[in-house]
Amino acid sequence: MEEYTNHISEPKEKVLHLGTFFFLYIAQSIPMSFFSTAIQVLMRESDFSLSSIAMLQIIKLPWVLKFLWAPLVDKQCRTMADYKRFIISSELLYAGLIFIVAWLDLSTNFLLVITLIVLSLIASATQDIATDALAVRLFEREDKSLLNSMQSMGSFGGTLVGGGVLLLILSLYGWKIVLSCLALFVLLAIIPLMFRQNKPLRARSEKVKVHWADFAYFFAQRGIWKQVLFLVLYYGGIVGTLSILRPYLVDSGYSLKEIGFMSGVVGTFTAFLASFLSGLIVKRVGIGKARILFAGLIVFCALVFAYCSRIAVTTFMIYAMIMLLWGSYGMATVVVYTSSMECVRTGREGTDFTVQTVITHLMGIVIAVLSGRIADLWGYSGLFYVEVFLATLSFVYVCWLGRKERVLSHKTD
Repeated sequence: MEEYTNHISEPKEKVLHLGTFFFLYIAQSIPMSFFSTAIQVLMRESDFSLSSIAMLQIIKLPWVLKFLWAPLVDKQCRTMADYKRFIISSELLYAGLIFIVAWLDLSTNFLLVITLIVLSLIASATQDIATDALAVRLFEREDKSLLNSMQSMGSFGGTLVGGGVLLLILSLYGWKIVLSCLALFVLLAIIPLMFRQNKPLRARSEKVKVHWADFAYFFAQRGIWKQVLFLVLYYGGIVGTLSILRPYLVDSGYSLKEIGFMSGVVGTFTAFLASFLSGLIVKRVGIGKARILFAGLIVFCALVFAYCSRIAVTTFMIYAMIMLLWGSYGMATVVVYTSSMECVRTGREGTDFTVQTVITHLMGIVIAVLSGRIADLWGYSGLFYVEVFLATLSFVYVCWLGRKERVLSHKTD
C-alpha cells in the first residue's frame, strides 16, 4: 500500500476535519432511524395492516445493496474536490426528497412516500460510500481510530435523536414540520465540508482501473479471508442479545415507556460515549491489542447476561447490564471500522470498506433472526449461553490473529 502524501498535522485542523465527518455521519443516521421507527407508529395509528407495516423493511435495502454501486463512486472520485462534489450533490438530493415527503400524506400516498424514502436512502448510502472513501484517503493511519469514533458516534447519536427525540417532537408539531426541519438539518450538515480546504490525498497509480465487479474481487485477495472471518465473528457474541433485549425487558415486567428510556436513551447514549473512548484506546494501544481487549469485554458481557438470566435481578442491575451491553457494542464498532479501513485496496477505498460493512450488517440480520428462534426453543438463558460460546470463539480467533500478525511483523523486521 502506498504511503500518504497528505498530512493533517495541526491539532485545530484535525479537530475541524473530525467534526466535519461527524456531521456527515450523523446526517445519514438521523433520517434512517426516524423513518424506520416513526412510520411504523404512524402506519399503525392509521390502521394499516401488519403486513403493510412489514413492507417498511425495504427501506433498508439501499444500505445492504450499496456495494453494487460503490465501484462507480471510486471510479468518479480521485481528488478531494471530486469527493466533495459527490457528497454535496448526494446530500442535496437526500434533503430534497425528504422535503418532498414532508408534504405528502402517508395514509393517502403510502406507496409514493415509501418510494421516495427508498430513493432518499439510496442518496444517503451513496454519500456514505464517498464519505468513507474520502476518510480512508485523507487521514493518517494513527488518526483513523478517532475518525471511526466520529462515525460510530454519528450512528449512535443519530439513532438517539431519530428514534427517540424526534418521535417526541413529532407528537407535538406533526409530520410536515418535523420532516422539513430534518431536510434542513441534512443541508446544514454539509456546510462544514464546503468550508474545508481541499487537501492532497494519498496518491493513486494511474494503472489502477476501477471496474463494476471490484466488489467481488475483494474476496480474491490473498489473506483477506482472515479479515472476513473476523467480521463474521466479532459481533456474534453481542448482536443476538441486542436483538432480543426489548422482548427480554418486556418479559422482565417493564413498560414500553420504561424500555424506551432504558434501551433507546440510556443504552444508545452509553454506546455514543463508549465510541469516543474506544477511539482513544485504539489510538493508544493499536488495533491488534484493541481487538483482543474488546473481544474480552464482549465475553464478559455475555457471561453477565447468562448469569443474570438465572437469578432475580433488580432495576439497578438491569441498567448496569444495558450499559455494559451497549458500551461493548459501541467500542467493538470502532474496532471493526478501523480494522476495515486497514484492509482496503488503493483506488477501491469506497468499494472495499462498503463490502466489509455490508458483511457485518448481513451477519447481524442472520444472527438476529436465529436468536429469536433459539430464545423460543431454549429460553433467554439458552440464547445467552449461545452468545457466550460465540463471544469466546471470537476472542480465541482474534487472539490467534494477533499472534499471527506479530509473527509476520517479526519476520518482516
